[in-house]
Amino acid sequence: MSPATPAERRVSFADISTADLFIDSVYAGGSSGHAGDGPIAKLIPGVGNQGGFRHCGSPTRGTVRVSVLYTTGGELDWPDYLDLQTGTFTYFGDNRTPGRELHDTPRSGNLLLRDVFTAAHGSTAGRAKVPPFLLFEKVGQGRDVRFRGMLAPGGPALTADDELAAVWRAADGRRFQNYRARFTVLNEEKISRSWLTHVLVGGDPLISGCPETWKAWVSNRTYTPLLAPATTTIRSRARQMPDDPQGAGILEVIREHFRGREHGFEACAVALWRLLAPATGECDVTRPSRDGGRDAVGKYVIGPPADRIAIDFALEAKCYAATNSVGVREVSRLISRLRHRNFGVFVTTSYFAQQVQEEVRDDGHPIALVCGRDITDVLRQHGYNTFDDVREWLRQDFPALQ
Repeated sequence: MSPATPAERRVSFADISTADLFIDSVYAGGSSGHAGDGPIAKLIPGVGNQGGFRHCGSPTRGTVRVSVLYTTGGELDWPDYLDLQTGTFTYFGDNRTPGRELHDTPRSGNLLLRDVFTAAHGSTAGRAKVPPFLLFEKVGQGRDVRFRGMLAPGGPALTADDELAAVWRAADGRRFQNYRARFTVLNEEKISRSWLTHVLVGGDPLISGCPETWKAWVSNRTYTPLLAPATTTIRSRARQMPDDPQGAGILEVIREHFRGREHGFEACAVALWRLLAPATGECDVTRPSRDGGRDAVGKYVIGPPADRIAIDFALEAKCYAATNSVGVREVSRLISRLRHRNFGVFVTTSYFAQQVQEEVRDDGHPIALVCGRDITDVLRQHGYNTFDDVREWLRQDFPALQ
């Protein structure tokens, strides 16, 4: 869930039924105090005001014309995530508690995911039957929503397994599966009301003002993602640490596991970096007395399978308390050890001082700064959502020496 800002475009509840959809605009909820205050049903007639999946049409009959994905950003066990820099949106399906088969859900959201991702890899005729997906997120504490874009299933740099995967979770001692789906936000600043109306009444979405990026995806499975490189790379302390008690507790579980043997955190930091950067290749943790400013050295692999190249990197790790920032001295130590054409990674369970970030970015040092919030985010994205999940992962992969 994201807060509203004074400068953003905002459409009143009275006007939304005739409004176009503009990227990142806020559409206000009503003030009557009941479910009818929800703006999405007025914006997209026929999809309703409840649930993460909201369809115009029926998934079981294959008649969905438009599908809305709604995310609150507040379900810690199911961390939907929009990567603004790559235009990739990760969304979890609607089988979120034990007791049902993967596709047997009340709103048939997982059934729709299965069918549209299958069609995405088929013929042009098959993709023409895929409904446009519209992404909205909750804003603030009321019923306001923000439009985040038009989605196409899959992505240009994803394998079929990466695009849609059935992942296992456990709750109350029972295991169950849910989908993790990845979409691409298409580069469309505006979705016109006239086109939406045309599609909602059953018209062919490929005519009458169809967005060009959707037409290209249907015709050739060509993705044109909305890319938004970050302009601000200096993060405050608050933005570097989890903003919820569970996230703070996960970091404390990690600190407690390595208490008195902080050097053991270095192998854990390598594993966390692998979760963040899956193309990481071989990596060796150095000995405590001979690390020379590098707790680990490794290779990051890029290129096609038949012609890989490896870029060397050095990693430093600090298992610090939440109140203990990483300062200039620690990062300077890593910088001094980087060789030509190497990059650095610094992983900490705390946060980086502002001066550190400014010097690293202003001087152009190729160093990735991984803070406490990055750690909890990536663990949650990979299914480590509870204290017990994290403790078991640490116990199995980084056991205490006897």
